[in-house]
Amino acid sequence: MKIISILLRIHAVLLVIGVAVIFANSIASAQDVAKPQADSARSRLATILHEVRDEFNLPALGAAVVVDGKLLDYDAVGVRKRGEAVPVTRDDQFHLGSCTKAMTATLLARLIESQQIRESLTIAEAFPEWKETMLEEYRDVTFPMLLSHRAGFPPSGRSWPDGMSHLDVRNLPGEPPQQRLEYVRRMLLQKPVVEPGTSFSYSNAGYTVVAVMLEQALDTSWEKLMQQEVFEPLQMTTAGFGAMGTPGQIDQPWQHRALPVVSKITSTPIEPGPSADNPVSIHPGGGVHCSVRHWSQFVIAHLTGKSPAGTQYLTEKSLEFLHTPVSDGEYAAGWMILKRGWGDGTVLHHNGTNTMNFAIAWVAPKRKFAVLVVTNQAGSDEAKACDRVASSVIRNFLADKK
Repeated sequence: MKIISILLRIHAVLLVIGVAVIFANSIASAQDVAKPQADSARSRLATILHEVRDEFNLPALGAAVVVDGKLLDYDAVGVRKRGEAVPVTRDDQFHLGSCTKAMTATLLARLIESQQIRESLTIAEAFPEWKETMLEEYRDVTFPMLLSHRAGFPPSGRSWPDGMSHLDVRNLPGEPPQQRLEYVRRMLLQKPVVEPGTSFSYSNAGYTVVAVMLEQALDTSWEKLMQQEVFEPLQMTTAGFGAMGTPGQIDQPWQHRALPVVSKITSTPIEPGPSADNPVSIHPGGGVHCSVRHWSQFVIAHLTGKSPAGTQYLTEKSLEFLHTPVSDGEYAAGWMILKRGWGDGTVLHHNGTNTMNFAIAWVAPKRKFAVLVVTNQAGSDEAKACDRVASSVIRNFLADKK
């Protein structure tokens, strides 16, 4: 549970503890799970979502359920913007926050598969012009160290280079690749918080370094590489970067920040636009949005290795690379690796928030099962609400195959 407590401090909300307690106590083993009735799947998922949304007073709440490696159902309930009678649709986009990390890791795995990049590439090799100016501690850091948060970069709550604020990073000059390059140059000049390769320090910065190493090697932006290697082959046509929707319109869910008031929690909607998300410098660790249906297509590729077209998308070697923790840790490449009885052993987990949305994923490779939950609000009890949905879905939809 060490990583769970670390992630809790990073996001400053109850991101993982609640779900761990719920699953440990109420879903101890797969034998406790009832077999679902396929003809009522849609109504059962909608019922769960409506009940939890009402209880936690969320603007919108969505989920997807994968059974036997296939999408069984997905849905979303509520409104796109609090105070406006514009309902969400089941194909609306939601921000995934740090669940983006698994996508950046998958991009890297694909490029390693196609021999466009070496797994063993070091930071010094990727940035030879900085070899003498970067701190020596970073020179031999490799992709596996970066993906598993063992490169020594500061925690995500302190993602900005020394002497820079969130606003300074947002206002770095140039296009996104140039902004990320300058961000990485500055990060490599500051002392690591732990000795690289020795211990865990959850950091968005490490995933930005991965992205910039790829951008430098292939002379292509991280955004374009994501389109080419992740979104397009997995037919994720709703996937994009930053805040969802068009400024001044309610064509997608607006993000919301929860505000405590006298008697209950409400939230304020945030208009979409370039400043309504994390700076592009840390998008590789937390800047993707998409529909829950298309997010499920990404997760199914991690369960089966296949694309929606049925072609091989990830080899067994790549899946092992993505799902195997480094050393004795619980973090692999964009996934926490945990043990759960309902998953017949090892399960993959992650959550994400940009402080205006919340998303969680629970994935059981041995049972070819997954549940994904999203909401367009953060700052109160969203983690608990999403945990409640995930727990209910597992109890109601995970067929007992033993």
